[in-house]
Order: sequence, then C-alpha cells, then structure tokens
Amino acid sequence: MALVEVPQETAYPPLEEKKPFTEPAPVLVTPCDPWPRPYFLENGLRRVAPYHYTYNTYCKERWRGRELLDIFSSEFRDRPLEYYKDAIERGAVVVNGKAVPNTSHIVKNGDVISHTLHRHEPPVTALPISVLHEDEDMIVINKPAGVPVHPAGRYNFNSVVEIMRAERGYGFNPLPCNRLDRLTSGVMFIGKNAKAAEKLSMQITARTVRKEYIARVKGEFPDGEVVCDMPILQISPKLGLNRVRANGKAARTVFKKLAYYPPANNEQNLLDGTNSDKSKKEGYSIVRCLPVTGRTHQLRVHLQFLGHPIANDPIYCNQRVWGSRLGFNDADASQDTDEDIITRLSRMGKSEVADAVAYHDEMVDEYNKKKAEKMSGELCEVCQTPLYTDPGEQELTLWLHSLRYEDAGGSWSYVSPLPAWALPPDGQEGPTQVGTMEELVRAVKDENPEIA
Repeated sequence: MALVEVPQETAYPPLEEKKPFTEPAPVLVTPCDPWPRPYFLENGLRRVAPYHYTYNTYCKERWRGRELLDIFSSEFRDRPLEYYKDAIERGAVVVNGKAVPNTSHIVKNGDVISHTLHRHEPPVTALPISVLHEDEDMIVINKPAGVPVHPAGRYNFNSVVEIMRAERGYGFNPLPCNRLDRLTSGVMFIGKNAKAAEKLSMQITARTVRKEYIARVKGEFPDGEVVCDMPILQISPKLGLNRVRANGKAARTVFKKLAYYPPANNEQNLLDGTNSDKSKKEGYSIVRCLPVTGRTHQLRVHLQFLGHPIANDPIYCNQRVWGSRLGFNDADASQDTDEDIITRLSRMGKSEVADAVAYHDEMVDEYNKKKAEKMSGELCEVCQTPLYTDPGEQELTLWLHSLRYEDAGGSWSYVSPLPAWALPPDGQEGPTQVGTMEELVRAVKDENPEIA
C-alpha cells in the first residue's frame, strides 16, 4: 500500500479559544495577607494597623434578581448605606471582577461579588498567650480574655489562631481542640497536627475529659456542692440567647463556693449615695464550676437561674433586659416571656450600640461607662470609616475562666493559675489555689460515671 501525502489545505485548523483568559481585576488581588502581621502594642493593647482586604462572596439564592445596592443595604449593615453606594460607584465593589455600570445592577446566579475595604480591627489585650505545656503533638495554652479563638466578624489577625501563627511562622497551622468564647479566658488545647487534634476532640466529645471553670458571681453563693439540672433552650439563634426552659436540652452543672468577699466599705458608701438596690450590696463569690454537659452558655445560664449570675456578664447580668430579679428561678418564663427578653436585648443592640458597644447596667454606668467602646466621632483618612475609641474593661473580659482540664482516668491534667479577679481583694484574706476536682465529681459520679 502506497503512502499518500495529505494536502496542506486539509490539515486541521488551529483551535479557537472561545473564552480567552483575562487577568483578574486588581480588586480581586488586593494584598490581604500581609506578612509579618501588622501588629503593634500600645497602652496595654495589641493593635492591628488598618489594611486592605477583599471579601469574595458567591451569589446566594436569596440574592438572585436583586439590585446590588439593595443586597448590601440589607445583608451587610455594618456600614452606612452611603458607604456602599460610594463603594459600588468607585469600583471597590465589583461583580465577577468587573465594575458595574450603576448601583441598580442585577445580581444573577453564579456571580461572584468582591468587596475591597480598608479593614479596621478592634484592639485586644496585649497579654501574651502563655504556654502551660508543649510536646510534639499538642500545645496547652492559657488564653487571655477578650481574644477570639478564630477570625470572625471584625476580628481577623487579632485572634488566637493568627497570633500564634505570627509567633511561630507563616507555615504553622494551629488547630484548636476545644472552644472558648471571646471574653472567656483559660486552658485551651492547640493541636500541631490533625491526628492529635482529632484524638483529643473525640475524648472531649465522649465526656471522658473533665473540665473545671472558675467564676465571679453576684452575692454569697450557698455552701456545699450545688447541682443544677435545669434544661437549657436557645430562645434566639440570632442573638445567641439561651435560657432555662422546661422544653430545652438536658444540662447539668456542679457548683461549689471557693470564697465570698463582702463589699468594701468605700464601694458600699458609693452605692448608698447612688442606688439603694440591696442586690448591689451583697458582695461577690468565687465559684468553682464543673459542667457535666456542654450546652452553649451553660454556666452563665445556670448561675443566672440560681440567682448568682456572673457579676460582669453583659447579657445574663443585665437588668435592662432581665429586670431586677435577673431571671432568677424563672423556668416557666412567668416573670418575663421569651419575646420580652428578646425584644429588650434587640432594642439595646440597635439603639445603644452607637453610644457604647459594651453593655453596662446602672452600677457599671457609674464606674465604667467612660471606659466603654464608643464611636469617637472621627473618620479614617483613607476610607472615611467611623472610628471607635478603645474598648473598656467590660469589653475585654468576662469573669469566667477555664481553670482545668484533666483525663478522667488520671493520665494527664493541666491547671492554669487563678486569674487576678479571682484572687482575694486588697486587705482581705482568701484562697489563692484550688484543690482537686474529686469533691465536685463525687456529687454526680453515680449519675455520670464517665467522668468519675
């Protein structure tokens, strides 16, 4: 069979690129991961220098067919409407990497909305993240109060994960094994690898790890071991608000008073001159807490129900929301309905946040209002964002501390020092250390043998 030469004109034509690649718009590649992190310490606070950051968000189903400005005005309400209008017009907000012709641009399924802004993070305490123990798999830390664990909301680099990454190198990937709220301090476990983190997380979930908290509460707590078995219900997911309710999830906590400190004479005199409320003249107690279950806000809610809420709790020790009884012994909501509580707390958030981000009741008004984080009245020179003053003490700490974690089998135990607010006040004597957990465990070991 003879070979036949194929004429040149019958060769395949070059492929036509129907969707040629185009470089992304600059707004999509704005530097948003500066290294080293732009930290600086000042006035006892860890600050982050403002930096540009780009958020990329895929179109959600509820956004389809809606105008771009309408989406921002209803879904992203942390800045004024005028800011979003200007951001769209000057190209700081783009769709699929391209500026839109006007604020009425209709968003479609599959669109990617990018928003580049000048990010201002709130400062956090400058106290270090101290290490209680470290081995090849795990770091046990003492988390300072006021520092979130993960980036969230206005916090990004000012978080435990990012602070530890900044200290140990860009490639370090800290893996938190237990969760603490931003305002709560104390023992946390940071895995160095996924296997170690998963192993400890499974132990905690199986409730074979015992944990103890310490709290500073209003009034004189009863003597002996106090077991609270009241169920807890989340009455507002939006506000993260929980309450003792008969139809809630089962919850159990053991409490034991460590110390009681009556009010100091000078504090008593100040209160006599400003408010005759007896509840504010009761002094405070330091209370040990053993949560047998792990419901959200369990310790805060149970202490409130028992009539001894955490003394600086911005939600559960808030008379403007709960009234003078502060939710004491109100399992059936006969004093205040859930709707009443939610409405009051929501109203505070909308009408008072501009004056003070932090909650403060009458007593805190008197002593700490001047320290609350407020709008300063100044604008950022770069982005015209309204600036806040520094946060007050009540924005940086909750008198609740994760004191101890230990294996129920006794193979390991880690205890942090008592926080300063749990130590005896000047001129008074009291405990500076806490004993073993056996007396707390003894109160529930028959019903909960897994922690015995």
